[in-house]
Amino acid sequence: MTGLRARALPVIVLLAGASALLPAAPRFQLVDVSARAGVRFVHNTGAFGQKYLPETLGAGVGVFDADGDGAQDLLFVNGTAWPGRSGARTTARLYRNDGRGSFSDVTAASGLDVPMYGMGAAAADYDNDGRVDVLITAVGQSRLFRNTGGARFVDVTDRVGLGGRSAFSTAALWFDYDRDGLVDLVIDNYVRWTPETDVFCSTDGKTKAYCTPEAYPGSTLWLYRNTDGTFKDVTAAAGLLDPTSKALGVALVDYDGDGWHDLFVANDTQPNKLYRNKGNGTFAETAVQAGLAFSEDGRARAGMGADAADYDNSGVPSFVVTNFWGEGMGLYKPGGRGQYEDRAPGSDVGRITQSTLGFGCFFFDLDLDGLLDLLVVNGHIDDTVASAKGHGRITHAQPPHLFRNLGGGRLSDVAQEAGAAFAAPKVGRGAAFGDLDLDGDLDVLVTTNGGPAYLYRNDLDGTNRSVRITLRGTKVNRDAIGARLRARVGTTWLTRDVRTGSSYLSQSELPVTIGLGARTTLDEAAIDWPGGGRETLRSLAAGQAYTVTEGRGITAQRRLGRP
Repeated sequence: MTGLRARALPVIVLLAGASALLPAAPRFQLVDVSARAGVRFVHNTGAFGQKYLPETLGAGVGVFDADGDGAQDLLFVNGTAWPGRSGARTTARLYRNDGRGSFSDVTAASGLDVPMYGMGAAAADYDNDGRVDVLITAVGQSRLFRNTGGARFVDVTDRVGLGGRSAFSTAALWFDYDRDGLVDLVIDNYVRWTPETDVFCSTDGKTKAYCTPEAYPGSTLWLYRNTDGTFKDVTAAAGLLDPTSKALGVALVDYDGDGWHDLFVANDTQPNKLYRNKGNGTFAETAVQAGLAFSEDGRARAGMGADAADYDNSGVPSFVVTNFWGEGMGLYKPGGRGQYEDRAPGSDVGRITQSTLGFGCFFFDLDLDGLLDLLVVNGHIDDTVASAKGHGRITHAQPPHLFRNLGGGRLSDVAQEAGAAFAAPKVGRGAAFGDLDLDGDLDVLVTTNGGPAYLYRNDLDGTNRSVRITLRGTKVNRDAIGARLRARVGTTWLTRDVRTGSSYLSQSELPVTIGLGARTTLDEAAIDWPGGGRETLRSLAAGQAYTVTEGRGITAQRRLGRP
């Protein structure tokens, strides 16, 4: 690619299981193209001096194809003025992609311009009609918008059975937990808070301050079963009712490899939860047994964002959880017998993240070398923290982390090498990725609390190549959410999943990008469709985007590359 300004990283990496060394690490930059790409979103916290808890948490971004043209569009979730208060009645903003990575604001004609105190976004084709629908979680009533075509949406919340439920809802994801071909819906809820139940918290007994979540009781997540386009609350029947949780992050994962998808939930000041899908419509909570509930010393940390992926090419997913300042990030790798060990303590990951407060996080292959890297965005919740007594080293705006995967489970923070604009401190919250300009590498989106959103274009030097695969279900859900793709590159096997959720209040794109390093061919791709079927493709050329339809093989193909 052109526009390269970063220096080469002097690292030679051995891809796990590969027979030969890859070339020296490719040069890359994450270039801030927000303004020139037409992204001018600014988040509204609604703050008016009363220090309401939701004002600290920001909002996320969804990356999905709203108009069905093959290019990923952007939905930025937004807050608004509190009821009864003067201020901007802002809404979420939908930006349409022109197919080349430039965007136009099409909110006014989209039907998504509904004022709400929005938090997160989760997008999927819930009715299998070929158009991607979107859920926006909120403080109050979360809303489901059905896509009627051409990036136009209709609010169907009440019609489909999701209305009449007010909560402090945060992250959400879609997945087919009962494998009936329809995606079901999980909504995280944080604490039981409303403006009427707001608690006066103070550090000096006089001045109102933002409360910690300990000031409020927890709240259960919700599981809604999709019954042919309408939804039934099955939370209790599925064994997921837990009013002690304070959930901010949720990740979809099949951690035990049984073909039934499980849920990992990051909780704030409460133990994390791992809900194992038993395959009979119910779940068992197994986080303690699996070693994922607590820190290494047995404490419940302030979990914010979460992700799960096979970052070491072992065939088994690892977990990452962002936590509060001073707690360090959790990086849980599989040990044995279904148990995990937090490998962050004693590593660069644990040491570096002690001094930041993490929110959005995700695994992705930034440099297309076949190893998943890890991005983390940071920012404190209190804009007065730097002036607080004894906290001079803590700042409100904080730099992100970009951990490059060096192989063998080793991660090194290369945020500075990614460019000054990316590495600059910001009050980071949501984060997502997608190949927004369809050039074969993955671009990055970051939201900030009460500030602008950032679009970082990935300028990679072209040494490494990729294949992009979009899956389309016929018997399974149309988006093939829950599908697992096992890709062989030489002698190395990579595992990638189609999933919603993860990160913090955000959703990355559904198509899968497979980094090939310097190779020109993806030798083999084995697709395990959710529900059982398998299809195998061979000799897929680098630099191509393929659409694979269940039972029909490759049904579309186009060349990747910036026009």
